[in-house]
Amino acid sequence: MLNIDYGSGTREAVITWGESDDDAPWRLALLRALADEAEPPTFEGLREVRLPWWSFSAARGAFLAVAKGYQLRIGEHFQVSPNAANLLKRSTGAASSFAASSVECRVSDAEVADKLRAAGFKRILSAHQRRNVGRMAFMPAAATFSVPGAGKTTEALAYYLVRRSEKSRLLVIAPKNAFAAWDEQLAECFNDGGLGFVRLEGGRDRIAELLDASPKFMLVSYQQLMRVPDLIANAAVDERSFVFLDESHRIKSGAAKQTARSVLGLAHIPEGKLILSGTPMPQSVEDLVPQFQFLYPEVKVNSDSVVDFIRRVYVRTTKAELDLPELRHVRIRLMMPSAQKRLYELMRSEVARDAYQALSIGGKQTLRAIGRSVAKLLQFVSNPALLSSDLSFSHGDLLADTLHSGDGPKVEYVLRRARELVHSGSKVLIWSSFVRNVEYLAARLDDLGAVYIHGGVGTGDDEDDDTREGKIRRFKEDGNTMVLVANPAAASEGISLHSVCHHAIYLDRSFNAAHYLQSEDRIHRFGLPKDQLTTVEIVECESSIDETVDIRLRAKIGRMAEVLNDPGLRIEWQSADASDDEGYEASVMSEEDIRAFLSAATNGGEP
Repeated sequence: MLNIDYGSGTREAVITWGESDDDAPWRLALLRALADEAEPPTFEGLREVRLPWWSFSAARGAFLAVAKGYQLRIGEHFQVSPNAANLLKRSTGAASSFAASSVECRVSDAEVADKLRAAGFKRILSAHQRRNVGRMAFMPAAATFSVPGAGKTTEALAYYLVRRSEKSRLLVIAPKNAFAAWDEQLAECFNDGGLGFVRLEGGRDRIAELLDASPKFMLVSYQQLMRVPDLIANAAVDERSFVFLDESHRIKSGAAKQTARSVLGLAHIPEGKLILSGTPMPQSVEDLVPQFQFLYPEVKVNSDSVVDFIRRVYVRTTKAELDLPELRHVRIRLMMPSAQKRLYELMRSEVARDAYQALSIGGKQTLRAIGRSVAKLLQFVSNPALLSSDLSFSHGDLLADTLHSGDGPKVEYVLRRARELVHSGSKVLIWSSFVRNVEYLAARLDDLGAVYIHGGVGTGDDEDDDTREGKIRRFKEDGNTMVLVANPAAASEGISLHSVCHHAIYLDRSFNAAHYLQSEDRIHRFGLPKDQLTTVEIVECESSIDETVDIRLRAKIGRMAEVLNDPGLRIEWQSADASDDEGYEASVMSEEDIRAFLSAATNGGEP
């Protein structure tokens, strides 16, 4: 007898069979179907396999096909436990709901307004928000991909109120730097001033204590969820709960990474689900697959089908719809001095040679190794001094010659340009992907009151000048703090600077399109005066890895614009003549990024 059960402690499908079934032809067919359609099952002994329930949900169609093909009858050849049967019934309902959805389906404005009014929702939704909430409220699982500043958090809370039942609770999984925004929006959206999010942090025992009180609204970071997925699943998430993923592209790596596995492990449980991201596919279309799997684990999806599927369940307010004022992109192209150029060409040829060999081997570890080598090129082009502390660097004499000529053209330009802007009365935001660059630029601009933020700067009270919040407050409120230097990996989310700063300079960029777009949006978002010009300067060295980064970012942003039907994402350069004038994540490089680098290297540096 084949048995299908649900292990609530591990949130897995548990499939067992008796010794008499060892030679049954359906057994191998079933195992092959599970291996082909879902995450690879784990064998426990000779007659038991386990796999995450969300993954089994996606494979249930293949399972039924095997059962039908071999004429297996429930009660005679297999049985399903009550818990598993209930989950399978819910999966079938969710799949049917998705199949019945279309872009025209929506809850009426009047019904949305009535439910929000009855729930004590006090914020007045904009026309775009009413459209989005009405569309999302029709579905048990949906996505809002609106641009920053369009009110995704407000839309999410309205969605919860429209679809919730009396005993529903809400768990938001978010980057820690987004916690304050959720607290603020909850306070602004509800008449009940006593409502607030309980932050699930402080270690396992403390989180267990907090969950024992059955809070109505909960916040947990992606990192914390990885440490206590069992506590969250058992106490915070049930069939009456709603689970929202803020900055949902954080799970783009899929089940291969623990962050995504922890999130996907909850996917089959909640009553309602929502994902929120302004940049849902920072690398490629494949980034959408795990996000859709969280929403509808019971619907089989792959990179070929995910665009069509996600279009049926997402809403987006574009910058064009918000009628934002002009964002001007200026490309600053500089020449490397001869010594830096000679060393760069040598390093590039070595990295290209290693990359060709590594790509023939394949594998994620190989890609990461290439990414680290390419990161050294990005470091060297941005600031040659970053390699001076690398004891493994094999061209010390050439590096010394390079450093003898100064900081390098990019650092020199950024320092000079920042001073020009400050002296004209403008506050300046400077971005670099490298921690040492962030600290170095802030130190060099200390006389302008420069402060910096990177991953090593802790969160805390905004009255503490050494915290992230304190530095942001100083930049926004202190007339003597005219420069903020930041790392996009640490500061591209959860910060609004558009009220005080209208000029950003990128010393360097990584291949991560989400970091770039979100960092841009810190100063170009809803709320700007109609006549306010916002300027972004991108500083590049000619015939260098900078140009490959630009090509790849344009390709990724262009593809995202196509998928999201948002032509406003595309970048239009305005030229500027400047000829007179370990924070980076190597793992964000895709195989396509590496091949683009190799193509440029083969053509002598010109992409």
